[in-house]
Amino acid sequence: MGQKISYVISFLLYYLIVLPISWLPMGILYLISDLLYLILIYVFPYREKLIRKNIHHSFPDTSHKERVAIKRKFYHHFTDLIVEGIKNISISENELRKRFKISNPELLKDLYKKNKNVLLVAGHYNNWEWLITSQNFLFRHQAVGIGMPISNVFFNQKINERRARFGMKILHPNHIHEFYAIQQPKPYATLILSDQSPGNSEKSFWMNFLNQPTAVLFGCELIAHQYDQAVVYFTLSKPKRGHYLMHLELISESPKTLNWGEITKKHTHLLERDIKKHPEFWLWSHNRWKRKIPKDIELLRTTQKENFNRKFKYVNLQNPT
Repeated sequence: MGQKISYVISFLLYYLIVLPISWLPMGILYLISDLLYLILIYVFPYREKLIRKNIHHSFPDTSHKERVAIKRKFYHHFTDLIVEGIKNISISENELRKRFKISNPELLKDLYKKNKNVLLVAGHYNNWEWLITSQNFLFRHQAVGIGMPISNVFFNQKINERRARFGMKILHPNHIHEFYAIQQPKPYATLILSDQSPGNSEKSFWMNFLNQPTAVLFGCELIAHQYDQAVVYFTLSKPKRGHYLMHLELISESPKTLNWGEITKKHTHLLERDIKKHPEFWLWSHNRWKRKIPKDIELLRTTQKENFNRKFKYVNLQNPT
């Protein structure tokens, strides 16, 4: 009974409130964003303690005034993400093409000509939702996304349905190997947002990120080595409100030539570079550093490296990392 009631409430909320709001022009939506920003600053400071802690630990040498400025800019960007996320439900392909552009699409065009499958890796930086929705018409590669379902069954179904309306294939993490094992009609590009906190400290790749020991998801590197997929990092800049520019950077076209940890270190350092340049665009409200450092981290690294080298025998053991 409880699930049915929850489903009905979600149904009504979506069709009576969320969907109609998504039909509003962007100008009105940004007025709503400005109002939400004031609410978050003065009335309901959403996750303020966590945001302050994350910013302070990441930028320990900045002044209190500078950290407050980052927090305020983040809140304003965050409320823009909220209304842009709602707009994502109904935004047209033409409007997405106007608002989301690529500075160097030739990088993926070249990989497509070589029949290379690609891992597009980055973090929750700027508007990743518009990329999810538009990726399949921005590139010739078949767009693939990996994501855990949200707990609300109705909204999980609706959100993924709208994300996939232009051709994106959305996979549950448990099903990715089934997809990769089958010969696909054309090369595909899998979108991976790698800055989430891993579920298991012992299976994570530990490195320094934003001035603190950090557990990093290792799945991107494992997929790249196992299926020989090119790895491309991307960053999203924000030339003006409601407009995003995607820039691609090749990490490796031949991951099998790289050693344990090289891919993970590279894409994490690139994300760190972007965050330091414009910190307000990263998702500071996420509890990124909730994993405890393993007691014997050096032993863990040694074991992880040995297991990796054992599994991928082609790794260049002459030049260990």
